[in-house]
Amino acid sequence: MERTEYLIVGAGMTGLAFAEAVGGKDYQVLEAADEIGGYCRTVRKDGFVWDYSGHFFHFKHREIEEHLIARMGDQRVLKVSKDSRIRWGDGYVDFPFQKNIHQLPKDDFVDCLHDLYFRETAPATNFKAMLYAKFGKGIAEKFLIPYNEKLYATDLAKLDVNAMGRFFPHADIDEIIRNMKQPDNASYNAMFTYPEGGAIQYVHALMKGVDTTRVHVGERLEHIDRAKRVARTNRREIAYRHVVSSAPLPQLLGIAGVEHDRRIYDWNKVLVFNLGFDRKGPSGVHWIYYPQRDLSFYRVGFYDNIFNTDRMSMYVEIGRPKDWRPAEGEVDALREQVLDDLVRAGIVDGHELVASHSVLLDPAYVHITEASIADAQAKRDALAEEGVHSIGRYGRWTYSSIEDNIVEARELAAAIAP
Repeated sequence: MERTEYLIVGAGMTGLAFAEAVGGKDYQVLEAADEIGGYCRTVRKDGFVWDYSGHFFHFKHREIEEHLIARMGDQRVLKVSKDSRIRWGDGYVDFPFQKNIHQLPKDDFVDCLHDLYFRETAPATNFKAMLYAKFGKGIAEKFLIPYNEKLYATDLAKLDVNAMGRFFPHADIDEIIRNMKQPDNASYNAMFTYPEGGAIQYVHALMKGVDTTRVHVGERLEHIDRAKRVARTNRREIAYRHVVSSAPLPQLLGIAGVEHDRRIYDWNKVLVFNLGFDRKGPSGVHWIYYPQRDLSFYRVGFYDNIFNTDRMSMYVEIGRPKDWRPAEGEVDALREQVLDDLVRAGIVDGHELVASHSVLLDPAYVHITEASIADAQAKRDALAEEGVHSIGRYGRWTYSSIEDNIVEARELAAAIAP
């Protein structure tokens, strides 16, 4: 039987950040897929460069940003000031919606402002109720509810009040009124960094500090014997001192034989279409939000507007429930629906589709509830006592950025591998 001090499950940003942080210590990295990168994988096709979805890194820690970019060699990396918009009628409104209601047609603006002022501010017990209590009926029903229902593919009343944490663009009535004359649409992702070779370049940057002989792709963790501290994969058995997993927490609980109520853990999938066209589309904008219920997608983004290339290169995102399993031919039919909807939305206008790619992210967004917060914390604490550490966005079962996951991985390494 093989042995290792640190058995790392997942060769995405979280797992590789931990491997890099433990440096020359004894570790092994397992990756079930045939390549590293997790959701930060990049696809190249017919001259287009696409990520699995739009992964634009928003750094709060300058040291982490500089550390990664310094390892990219001659890779061209841009720091971009975000231009994001909301499709409304025949035009656009700046994001976030709640701070830019003055850009709406007069009747819509009056509705939103009236309902904001006379909103009922009773304490909210779920995400949907919070939207009504904080912003009023107009803002909630014109954008925040329909958009987020499309994104999360669920009833928002099932989610916790703080389901999006710091990533939700809150604004009080004073900020909303002030924004009418002094625009300030700053958010956590107002600036983003993006390398010309796609998000995979961040993965390659981390790999500069990882021993490639210790990374094993196509190797899937199947069982953890917590009492014996032995893990079984589809290839071998490995005795470990610590397991560090970025796998989705419900999956890890099953592998580790931890009894849990599966109903507590909910999530949705996102179907992503990467599309390449023969010529340029809209200029300047980096991504657009679509609250319209009659359009299949909730967001589209434009890679070509980051690097000012001459062919429209975009990603399109569609939310689906966790139990959605596409029937034969359904993904192709949805791509055709997307193309039709892009015409209706004014994005595609006589363009020829010359390349496409699709990927289903599962899980995509975890559905955070009071029950999931409490249970996830209790299960993670109990596992940690037995040397099994569940970290990262899906390992913690939370909403976080990739940078947050790097920070967490480093902190864990400092705690258990000093």
